[in-house]
Amino acid sequence: MNIIVNGESKTIQAHTIKEVIDHYGLTGKPIVVEVDGAVLTSDHWEHTTLRDGMKIELVHFVGGG
Repeated sequence: MNIIVNGESKTIQAHTIKEVIDHYGLTGKPIVVEVDGAVLTSDHWEHTTLRDGMKIELVHFVGGG
């Protein structure tokens, strides 16, 4: 599957958005997922299947001080 993640073209074996999140080690972290320009809530991650050329933005938050 060829997708675009955070502006970079990637070939990945994942089939769902949740699998992409797992692949990048972001499971359980506070993140926002945008798919083709629309924010996707976490209750849809497991059921949203990837399509060739899909554009995904993964934004994770880091605290510090």
